[in-house]
Amino acid sequence: MNLKKNPICSASLHEVLTDKDKSALRLFLAIFFWFIGYAAVEAFFTLYANKHLGLNEGDSATLLSVLPLLFVIFAIPSGIIASKIGRRVTISIGLVMMAAILFCLYLFPPAMLLSAVTKLPLVGIPLVTGGPRMLTLAGVLLMFAGVAWSFVNINSLPMVVDLTNSARLGTYTGLYYLFSTLSAIVGRMSMAGSSSLPTEL
Repeated sequence: MNLKKNPICSASLHEVLTDKDKSALRLFLAIFFWFIGYAAVEAFFTLYANKHLGLNEGDSATLLSVLPLLFVIFAIPSGIIASKIGRRVTISIGLVMMAAILFCLYLFPPAMLLSAVTKLPLVGIPLVTGGPRMLTLAGVLLMFAGVAWSFVNINSLPMVVDLTNSARLGTYTGLYYLFSTLSAIVGRMSMAGSSSLPTEL
């Protein structure tokens, strides 16, 4: 890829689309799709927790809150890990972890997912009316999901930066935000359409 000039963002996008080396295009498409996937998890988790686990909307939101909490906690460690084993490997581990966790949330029965692990103030959920807030198995899985998402999200932009040089750093950063923001727009449009579909046959 020719990196001598400092083109505008549209020129860099054209180059990414037409370059014989498709590594940049594959990375931007991967970013696009994994951000759509994460947006879907955030959008539909309350519905999942309400219909599958039998939680009210407030407890459903509280249960999910451990995911962004662990994401923030592991933001710096995920970068350190990536510096040791490589960003590609770290992102791949995060994606595999996320897929496995979502599969467990789908497969495990509600009674198992709502089994108490330990007391957890603030971000735990009460399993009985007036009872203490508890960390459940579902909460533990979501904590690991937060760690997994930090592996993916934190290392996405640095991986894009690795594709270019300082002259094109701004335009490639712009492309990163173009694809990630576009995924949010497309994701919300597709989720709005799917939400209008019947939930029962």
